[in-house]
Amino acid sequence: MEAMAELIAAARAVRENAYAPYSHYAVGAAVRAEDGSIYAGCNVENAASPEGLCAEAAAIAAMVAAGRRRLTAVAVVGGDVARPAMPCGGCRQRLHEFAAPGAVVAVADAAGRLLCETPLAALLPEAFGPGGRI
Repeated sequence: MEAMAELIAAARAVRENAYAPYSHYAVGAAVRAEDGSIYAGCNVENAASPEGLCAEAAAIAAMVAAGRRRLTAVAVVGGDVARPAMPCGGCRQRLHEFAAPGAVVAVADAAGRLLCETPLAALLPEAFGPGGRI
């Protein structure tokens, strides 16, 4: 639990840097690589809406830029109980691309309160990718 609290704290901190002038829905994400290092990212919107970047994608990009390729956990922070910041379908696939077996996803509200924790495999059943199913 302490390890997930550390990820949630990192996601909550980076959420403050989100650029969300259109949706006003700031999201932060943090991933833990297999070696224990943490990489964070926030959502970055764009007036040309499909060109925005999800927080999970930003965190994965930071991890890959640092030379890491596998993640064991991700925390996503944003929203509230009524509208939690669950990873979108595209990000579920992105997470699967780099997930180690048994990777978990935690979702917390903007205050950092844990709303749910689940295996990534439960969010993307029958996923496909370079390593097959998770």
